[in-house]
Amino acid sequence: MGKQIRVRKAGGTWVVRAEGAVLAESRAALELTEDGHQPVIYFPRDDIAMAMLDASAMQSTCPWKGEASYFSLVTGNGVLKDAAWSYENPKEGVEAIAGHVAFYADRVTVEKL
Repeated sequence: MGKQIRVRKAGGTWVVRAEGAVLAESRAALELTEDGHQPVIYFPRDDIAMAMLDASAMQSTCPWKGEASYFSLVTGNGVLKDAAWSYENPKEGVEAIAGHVAFYADRVTVEKL
């Protein structure tokens, strides 16, 4: 049996904060739900302070979503290594997350306002 993955508009306004700084705020965020995992909020790049993110060498492959590239977050207190990821060319069925970035909730705060 295949894994169930669903992508839908997250609804409302979503924000990402790190060390008190707002990194992203969006009313166009997407929520990806995947069997066996907590929902993940994906933010459009246009709604993210991309200048605070540096592309890292880290990559991973998900059999259902495709190849992910990672970003480290540069803060006033240092670097949060590989704190965010993106699927630039996601697989069929999750194409909506292309051009979006998700953040690890244990490294930053992701919340609905």
